[in-house]
Amino acid sequence: MKVLGSADELSELDALRGPGPLVLVPTMGALHEGHLELVRHARKLGPAVVSIFVNPTQFGPEEDFAAYPRDLASDLELLEPLGVEAVYAPAVDEMYGDSEGVSIRPGHRARGLCGAGRPGHFSGVLTVVAKLFGLLRPEVAVFGRKDAQQCLVIGQMVADLKMPVKLVDVPTVREDDGLALSSRNRYLNEDQRRRAVCLSRALRRARELLDAGEREAAPLRMAMGQELAEADSLEYAEVRQVPDLQENDRLSGRILLAVAARIGPARLIDNMVLEIAEHGVNDSSFFGAGRET
Repeated sequence: MKVLGSADELSELDALRGPGPLVLVPTMGALHEGHLELVRHARKLGPAVVSIFVNPTQFGPEEDFAAYPRDLASDLELLEPLGVEAVYAPAVDEMYGDSEGVSIRPGHRARGLCGAGRPGHFSGVLTVVAKLFGLLRPEVAVFGRKDAQQCLVIGQMVADLKMPVKLVDVPTVREDDGLALSSRNRYLNEDQRRRAVCLSRALRRARELLDAGEREAAPLRMAMGQELAEADSLEYAEVRQVPDLQENDRLSGRILLAVAARIGPARLIDNMVLEIAEHGVNDSSFFGAGRET
């Protein structure tokens, strides 16, 4: 497994380009089983490259950039047995230089949800992802479905800017009690960890209402909000249409159940993407075969 730190070294990836696509898994490190599942999925598609970069431009001034966990040696140890071909772990100066540079302005999918409470966040996400796509030139990029709005915002960038990369989203990996895996879960003490399960419980409650035939958005929002009472503060409990994240009172087609709340020091998010069909409600994806991104 090659560990690369500068753009000058990326020519080593040319040897990986062949019949199968070069597959990128972008991460900010602090790897857990959710990240490793992305890597396993990527390895099924072609030679896999993992990027590890804590991106400063997607953190707000009051957010946890300085405290965000960093342990490159541990991350490399986890990746080594998975057959990863290379890891790209650049320094901040390598990605951004010393001066204010060009950034990417997100489209309408960045409005609301996480975009409302984190101004500038998605511009930072798109800018670093565009840089990684330009530097590493993957044919496929794999993302976790838990970062729902991020997936859809990146999908809009790829489509609008005609970037030659296929996007794949992998289902959220959860603990046995339903808590979605997150690098920020390590911020939680025992009581906070127990209460954090309210996010996944809120999603399950809304899914139960859908399975029972509910097709109005308002009762789903109310039910999710009630389940999130254990959170220290609620940021949102929303139902949106996919892929453009518009709000509809009456639900049909693909929808996103999305929640965000603060538990102790951690801001946590979770979601379900579902397809409302004539004969029931099914799990869905953002970038499945034939999907509009």
